Amino acid sequence: MKTAMIGLGDIAEKAYLPVLAAQPALDLHLCTRNEARLDRLGDAYRIGARYTSVDDVIKAGIEAAFVHAATDAHPEIVEALLSAGIHVYVDKPIAYTLAESERLVHLARAQDRSLMVGFNRRHAPGYAGLAAHPRHLIVMEKNRHNLPDNPRRAVFDDFIHVADTLRFLAPGEITGTSIRTRVRDGLIEHIVLELSGDGFTAIGVMNRMSGASEETCEAMGEGAKRRVVNLGDVIDYQGGETLARRPDWVPVAGQRGIEQVSLEFLAAVREGRRIDAADALATHALCEEIVQAAEYRAGVQAAEGAVSASG
Repeated sequence: MKTAMIGLGDIAEKAYLPVLAAQPALDLHLCTRNEARLDRLGDAYRIGARYTSVDDVIKAGIEAAFVHAATDAHPEIVEALLSAGIHVYVDKPIAYTLAESERLVHLARAQDRSLMVGFNRRHAPGYAGLAAHPRHLIVMEKNRHNLPDNPRRAVFDDFIHVADTLRFLAPGEITGTSIRTRVRDGLIEHIVLELSGDGFTAIGVMNRMSGASEETCEAMGEGAKRRVVNLGDVIDYQGGETLARRPDWVPVAGQRGIEQVSLEFLAAVREGRRIDAADALATHALCEEIVQAAEYRAGVQAAEGAVSASG
């Protein structure tokens, strides 16, 4: 099956390319504008099909594509691929705005093609295990070391994993949403998201002014607790503490769910199953709500600052 990888940045090189290059029935094509990187990776994996433009890789007759380009480039690339009848796997997010994401999801449906969004944490063994654990209370943290950022970029490029994981782990219908943010000088410093429903609460926290970059997720209920640290170590608490470390030889792609989600997409293409991005779009809608809350907070602070300065 002719499949393209478009965009060859760090994540594509370190996680996706080793997985795809190892698939025996895959005719892999590489595409990036960076010719030095294109040749280096093409030589390393003995891949001769190399392109510097999306139009050229489309003309090669590919059936499916993995899009790992920068988020700003997603809409143009994804639209071109879907319009050409190509199934698309795209790194989260689909786009930086809900409206643009909705447009591309509708295009995929009109073209009867899969559009799968790379929410790999749903497939990571540690988090998949949490989905089978009692979880009346879920708490997830994904922190960054001293890295305040533009609210839209921080939410759609980074916090989106927290929002989607909470939605994935929620054991019932979500009927309540609460959002709190700290914004200073136009940059978001922390986010707290609370989702709730009948008998459960899910809380997601991102502190971009933290002392460390780290990720943890906990599920608690029925007298038991399970904690996953950096998608690897799994700690169970039930009166005592039991630690299960990731086996030494498990590749990072398998630990983080990247191998599993990639193979799910390829299997759907081979079997003629269409993957719809409706659920992924719900996560994008939640992220848009968070951005609007942060931008509103920034506007209030700016107005208060102007009043203080004038008087």
